[in-house]
Amino acid sequence: MHAAYPAVVAALLFSIGVYGVLARRNAILVLMSVELMLNAVNLNLVAFDVLWRDRLHGGQVLTLFTIVIAAAEIGLGLAIVLLVFRNRASVEVDRLNALTEEPAGKGDGA
Repeated sequence: MHAAYPAVVAALLFSIGVYGVLARRNAILVLMSVELMLNAVNLNLVAFDVLWRDRLHGGQVLTLFTIVIAAAEIGLGLAIVLLVFRNRASVEVDRLNALTEEPAGKGDGA
């Protein structure tokens, strides 16, 4: 296997992930795009680990570390998105300019 194939696929996956983070408004889709970018990095780590025949398999170990970080990120991110959805009935990123609750008397016109 030539080293260019996984590098090109990883670059495409990373580019799609960057587009998703920058263009999407839904917080769930933004989290999925971040996961896509992390998987592109994982693909490169494993491909270059196999290519260079590292005795310690550092690329694969870093991939496991990245998977753990991604799982924690998704768990925490989904918890935040669910909390925001319960309070505001929307998960659009553009509308989230403040994460605090609005005061009760602010919208009354008083």
